[in-house]
Amino acid sequence: MTDQLDSQRFKPEMPRIPGLSDAPGPLTRRPALGTIGILLVILFIVGLGAHFVLRPKPVEPALPPEPPRLQVPAPAPDPDSLLPVATDDDPVIASVAEMSKPWSAKEFIFRDRTTGENIPSLLIRLSGGSASQAAGYWGLVMTSAYSTCRLEYITDLDKLRTDYEFRNAKHAMVGNPCTRTVFDPAKMIMLPGNIWVRGAIVQGSDVRPPLGIEIQIKGRNVLAVRRE
Repeated sequence: MTDQLDSQRFKPEMPRIPGLSDAPGPLTRRPALGTIGILLVILFIVGLGAHFVLRPKPVEPALPPEPPRLQVPAPAPDPDSLLPVATDDDPVIASVAEMSKPWSAKEFIFRDRTTGENIPSLLIRLSGGSASQAAGYWGLVMTSAYSTCRLEYITDLDKLRTDYEFRNAKHAMVGNPCTRTVFDPAKMIMLPGNIWVRGAIVQGSDVRPPLGIEIQIKGRNVLAVRRE
C-alpha cells in the first residue's frame, strides 16, 4: 500500500517541449496562420503599390519644332483713299496756304454728282495768278478725255526731254504717256463752239486738252465745284 502511494507521489511528469502548450494541436496553430495571412496581404499591397510607383512611364514622342511663322506685311493703303474728296456737301480740296507756291500741285478725288463716280483729279497752282483767286489755279481730270490713259504732272524738265522728247519746256507740264502728248498749263485753247479751255496741246496727237474742273475760292479754302 505504501509502495503504491509512493509510486503515485513520485510519478515523473511528461517532459515539456518549449513553444508547445497542453492544448490540442489545431487550436495552437490558428493564431500563427492568421498572422501569416495578414503579413501576406500586407506584402501583396506593398508590392502592388511599388509596382505602380516604380513602373517605367511611357515616353511621349518628341514633337517636331513648329516652323517659323511668316510675317505677312499689312496691305498698303489705297493712295486714293487718303486723298480729299470733293462732293456737293463738302467741295473743299485744299487750303490757300498749302498752294501758295507756283506750280505746286495736289491730287484729289472729284465725285460726280450724277453717277457717283470717283474721278482722279489734280489741282495746279499757276504762276501768273494769285493764290487767293480762282484764276490762279487749274483743276483737271487726270484721265485722257477719249481713253483710259492716266495723265501725269511732270515737274522734271529732264523727263520731258527724255520720255516725251519735248525740249521747249520752261515750267511743269501735263503729259499723256500713252501718246506722248504734252499739255501746257499756262496756255489756253479754243474748242469748237467758242469754248476756251486751259492746257493747250504743244506736242502730240490728242484731240483736246484734259477735261477741266471749275475751281472756286471761299475764305481760305480751295473748292472744286463742277466738272466740265
